[in-house]
Amino acid sequence: MQLVLDTNILLSALIRNSKTRTILLHPSFSFFLPEYSLEEFEKYKGMVLEKSNLSVEELDLLLGLLLERVTVVSASTFASFMPEAWSIMALIDPDDSPFIALALSFHNDGIWSQDKDFERQSKVKVWKTSDLVELIYQSKLL
Repeated sequence: MQLVLDTNILLSALIRNSKTRTILLHPSFSFFLPEYSLEEFEKYKGMVLEKSNLSVEELDLLLGLLLERVTVVSASTFASFMPEAWSIMALIDPDDSPFIALALSFHNDGIWSQDKDFERQSKVKVWKTSDLVELIYQSKLL
């Protein structure tokens, strides 16, 4: 299964050892992240450090480990899909357009996000963490 990750999924996996982190490390999935998400991560790094109780070194190590399971995609790769993504997300949350554009740019199974804004569009399937846990459980992949 191939999924585009929303930044909040990465942040959640960094903050605590959880189902989110387990799914990110699960070999049955391939994950894709727009490079824009790494810029977003930098804005929230202090909050992640505070909530996770990790040192800077531990956080950097964990981020590196998680990013080994994620393909970070350059904005130029999906730039031609940005106008469509902007039109989809303009009245919802334009900042989420890169995730939609990336999902539109190649054959995949949708976006993994807990952000309700993504549910307000119907062009790209949205998977919640609970959906993926159920999928893994039903497939006996855990």
